[in-house]
Amino acid sequence: MNVLVGLGGTDEAVKTLRQTIDRTQEVGDDLTVAVVERPEAKRSQEEMYEEADELLEDAGVEAELVRLEGDPGSSLVDYAEQGEFDQLVIGGGTLSPMGKIQLGPLTEFVLLNAPTTVKLVR
Repeated sequence: MNVLVGLGGTDEAVKTLRQTIDRTQEVGDDLTVAVVERPEAKRSQEEMYEEADELLEDAGVEAELVRLEGDPGSSLVDYAEQGEFDQLVIGGGTLSPMGKIQLGPLTEFVLLNAPTTVKLVR
């Protein structure tokens, strides 16, 4: 499977990448990691890029690693449209006090606009 994982500089993004790396090691997916700019995130795009590179290297997983510029949701969806990806993996979603999933604006945009199957890691 050709998998695209989108990272935005949050702890959720790191968790998402780790889970995706584990799956890649198990089943041999072709992996592309796209790092988007999110000014409100804990990590800058450069910090997230370096952390992703380190995690991939430590796991011994070969993956294409790219930086996407512009609006995070639009750039991720556009990149997914340009490639032949079977799945787009993103982190996101928290539980409300009532146990319902709450989506942030980036996650919601990608879920509604992605041209491929979206896997949401919570």
